[in-house]
Amino acid sequence: MSTSNNWYVYILSCADNSLYTGITTDLERRVLEHNDSKKGAKYTRARRPVKLVYSEPAIDRSTATRREAALKSLTSDKKRELIVQAETAK
Repeated sequence: MSTSNNWYVYILSCADNSLYTGITTDLERRVLEHNDSKKGAKYTRARRPVKLVYSEPAIDRSTATRREAALKSLTSDKKRELIVQAETAK
């Protein structure tokens, strides 16, 4: 459904309860890759299954990459707070 002009920053919850942050143009495809193919990140391949727990849109790849870096710099607790805030806002 998304086009290559739409970027997303996402957080996955892994089977070992760790979190993984990445960017993509297609959330559904990327989660499937993390769970079912060698295209998934090495980190998540060892921690399957993974579940999408957070995503936010970005206007372009550069913006998505900057936001990804900002999220990766957060502690796990801060990431979990962000996830809970996003869930309660729905």
